Amino acid sequence: MIMESWRRKREVWVLLAPALAILAVVTFTPLLRTLWLSFTNAEITALDQAVEWVGFENYIWALTDPDFRDALWRTLYFTIMSVGLETVFGVAVAMLLNVEFKGRALVRTLIILPWAVPTIVNAMMWRLIFHPDYGSFNAALTQLGITESYRSWLGDPGIAMNMVILADVWKNYPLIAFVVLAALQTIPRELFDAARVEGAGAWHQFRSIIMPGIIGPLLVIVILRTIEAFRVFDIVYAMTRGGPADSTKTASFFVYQEYFAYLRSGSGASYAVLVAVISALMIAVYFNMIRRQNQGGY
Repeated sequence: MIMESWRRKREVWVLLAPALAILAVVTFTPLLRTLWLSFTNAEITALDQAVEWVGFENYIWALTDPDFRDALWRTLYFTIMSVGLETVFGVAVAMLLNVEFKGRALVRTLIILPWAVPTIVNAMMWRLIFHPDYGSFNAALTQLGITESYRSWLGDPGIAMNMVILADVWKNYPLIAFVVLAALQTIPRELFDAARVEGAGAWHQFRSIIMPGIIGPLLVIVILRTIEAFRVFDIVYAMTRGGPADSTKTASFFVYQEYFAYLRSGSGASYAVLVAVISALMIAVYFNMIRRQNQGGY
């Protein structure tokens, strides 16, 4: 029996070996090179420049850099607002789609379309919508009498980040909606019937029946979206390039500029490692959530 168990374990590791080897080459090699660069003064240059070991100098510079701290705060603001709004809209839409009505299948199909749009296409579409001269957003607001004149929504440092958040929420709330909808469909209808017979209101049903039924899948998708939102880069790059006046410069965009615009690969790598460490902490929270869910903690 022991020999059979040992043989099966060996077969599993033999089958996994090719995938682990590819994972090591594709993932760990760039990771280790970035970690090594973060301890050097390397620069991207055509000149034959010697690379020197500088120890923790890059990390000390990064941790004391006020611009980097500002970028982290902006990233945190983007993450909280974007994921928070996506959660609220996602749960609300899922509850509406869980109600039977004529044409529900068509509406469910249409709702998923924003999520299917590539991020770059979504960013360019909203950039045109917010255009200060011929954007449809300005046209709608002026026609409704909400504003008197056109304004540059992406050119105002005070509101540009909120416009990027709006574009991100529009694209990603369907993902949360469909995860919650799948969870809602596992809740027995008899529970709602019994609650109505006992006179329970909508809020009581939501708190006592719906939330316990969706909290597990909802937490998982919220954590995954939080990790993704904290690494936001592409939608910022396409809509604002980090401007105006750095008001939308997130941590990932900061790393991109340090590495590829200012060509300081050593310090850029240290910024990237710090962002990766914060993301790793979020992933640890995610695995803890999964473990607690599997143990029936939620």
